[in-house]
Amino acid sequence: MAHQFFAKKPLSLLLKEMAGEHRLRRVLGPIQLSSLGVGAIIGTGIFVLTGIAAHDRTGPALMLSFVVAGTACIFAALCYAEFASMAPVAGSAYTYAYATLGELFAWIIGWDLVLEYAVGASTVAHGWSHYFQDFIGIFGLKLPHILTNAPFDYDIATGMLVSTGTVLDLPAVAIAAIVTVILVKGIKESASFNAGMVIVKVAIVLFVIVVGAFYINPDNWHPFAPYGMTGISFFGTTLAGQTGPSGEPLGVLAGAAIIFFAYIGFDSVSTHAEEARNPQRDVPIGIITSLVLCTVLYIAVSAVLTGMVPYNQIDINAPVSKAFERVGLPWAQFLISLGAIAGITSVLLVMMLSQPRVLLAMARDGLVPSGFFGAVHPRFCTPWKSTILTGIFVALLGGFLPLRILAELVNIGTLLAFVIVCAAVLIMRRTHPDAARPFRAPLVPLVPILGIGICLLLMFSLPAENWLRLFIWLAIGLGIYFLYGRKHSVMARYTAHEIAKHGVSPAGSLATNTRKDPVGTSKKKGSGGTSRRKDQGGSSNKKKRR
Repeated sequence: MAHQFFAKKPLSLLLKEMAGEHRLRRVLGPIQLSSLGVGAIIGTGIFVLTGIAAHDRTGPALMLSFVVAGTACIFAALCYAEFASMAPVAGSAYTYAYATLGELFAWIIGWDLVLEYAVGASTVAHGWSHYFQDFIGIFGLKLPHILTNAPFDYDIATGMLVSTGTVLDLPAVAIAAIVTVILVKGIKESASFNAGMVIVKVAIVLFVIVVGAFYINPDNWHPFAPYGMTGISFFGTTLAGQTGPSGEPLGVLAGAAIIFFAYIGFDSVSTHAEEARNPQRDVPIGIITSLVLCTVLYIAVSAVLTGMVPYNQIDINAPVSKAFERVGLPWAQFLISLGAIAGITSVLLVMMLSQPRVLLAMARDGLVPSGFFGAVHPRFCTPWKSTILTGIFVALLGGFLPLRILAELVNIGTLLAFVIVCAAVLIMRRTHPDAARPFRAPLVPLVPILGIGICLLLMFSLPAENWLRLFIWLAIGLGIYFLYGRKHSVMARYTAHEIAKHGVSPAGSLATNTRKDPVGTSKKKGSGGTSRRKDQGGSSNKKKRR
């Protein structure tokens, strides 16, 4: 049994599995991948969580929180880019963990990614609802109160759930259903829809920065860090910095842990590596371009927002549009609300697009039912069954759970995924030194170590209840693994001969053989550093695609 837990999946086997009935269609280029990254990143974080973080945790020092969180993401992004160029298959961090840490860790990270994508999408749907209601309110329209919010909210002062007097967040449920239909239709259609949404929201973000700059009152930036510059805590116990009324840490680092959600999305680009035309080149471009662009925009928007409105008067539900209303620009409120709706819609689309791809990779390995999660639509070439299930899950959570709880739960799950990917790069550099790396993360081992360190620091800055929720979530996942995944694992059915054939010993470690590169991805003379295998989506497939 222990052998199965730590059995690693060789890269050659990952690439081989890309062929066949579970194959996805390669239609995405660097611009579309970058657009997917920007589409996933800019949304709830900038239009919603900026208000929560500035009001409750950081004040104007929110700008520095974005720098800290962005730095952690850049280190992780470089590691994601290296892995995505080596193994251009669906699955993202789950796939990378399987190749370096073994099946049990792969399951843990795959289950953890449900937090990032499915629960994250629920958070986004909740944020979309607030801006949608704000938008229709401009025209004097209003939904019945009982359909405007989740039935419970989280009171940060008492740490308790309180009733909102409502029964359902209807707009959150509705947008989840609409996006699900779009995603079932196809990746090309989804990417085109996302590109349109990205153009609209980037234009609105630039509008916020340029127009809002004329309404900045420098006095609003004083005090710059009312809650302090630190906010370091360990499992919710503050070690350095101020403490809030319910014991939560306050300060720049505490704020970075909250707004980290704003950066979630760049890693979703790697889940679409199997749908990229030239994944070894285009996926790293998409990851890094989207992250750098969004970091610059985030810092600029947070500077404008906290300069327009005193931090303790920022609206936590629709901070940007309400800020323009406050300075006497109600017409701008219309544009910003429209941009927020477009922006948050694209985030929801990319997150709900990514989740089924992770489940597809897990289904290929037998860890979840392949007949359901591995089903690819014969016409649309999308994992349609898991897409519909994801939509139902997102609608239920978005309709009934409060924003604060969802956002913090997503943050800790995503940070854990980043730690695993950074660690996996260190391991892969040691175990596969000769493997072809079309993109190499610079300054290894420094970059992965810094990524691990900063991500762990941000994880420890989250309140203790987030750790409890994470442990409960992982415990549920482990229960599913031992009851189903372990018994149906494809790797568990491999014979010693079959495993060794792919470069892995029965003990799960890399087998010792005469080949320099046991995974079959080393550079060959005249190959340009990449494999000619048909299942890598190279030039050998071009005629077929035409």
